[in-house]
Amino acid sequence: MGRLFPERIVIYPRDVEILMGKCDRSSRELLRQIKAVLGKPRNAVVTLREFCYFTGMDEEEVREELRRR
Repeated sequence: MGRLFPERIVIYPRDVEILMGKCDRSSRELLRQIKAVLGKPRNAVVTLREFCYFTGMDEEEVREELRRR
């Protein structure tokens, strides 16, 4: 049977908390830093691919971990 929901492409502070063991404030700061480096406006979202590129984490491993949650 196929997936009921599409793959997530946006990463949120709670996801960063889970993946990196950071607190909420540190997770939000990391996402702010990624946006700044990428030249994104404050209200823009960070994609999973951008997050993985910035942190050096393997995209497939991150996707798998988020699927389990």
